[in-house]
Amino acid sequence: MRLRHTVAASCGAFALTALLAAPASAATGDFSYSFVGISGDRQSATLHNPESGQCVTIPEAADPDSSHTAFAPHNFTDSYAIVFTEPNCTGDVWRLKPHGRPATDQLALRSVVFVGA
Repeated sequence: MRLRHTVAASCGAFALTALLAAPASAATGDFSYSFVGISGDRQSATLHNPESGQCVTIPEAADPDSSHTAFAPHNFTDSYAIVFTEPNCTGDVWRLKPHGRPATDQLALRSVVFVGA
């Protein structure tokens, strides 16, 4: 029994090491979103070729105590975009398809991570 646990732990550690040792890659394309600016007007921003596998906290929506969430994301990258309602890729989660249609204004986000298609 212990041998099985040791082998399983070793295999898991090897897989994690291989994953972390892989070179960083970028999702090709643009990810855009809207947000409420300081003036109270709707504005938009775009992430160009964002890094894959790294959580991106939306700067305009980073502080839940002093900013509105970003909204209406549009994933026009070649990767899935996993959007989160809280900073640091926490909270409720939605998955947006690569080269998908723009989401509605009701889809709120504070962070996003891109994963291979």
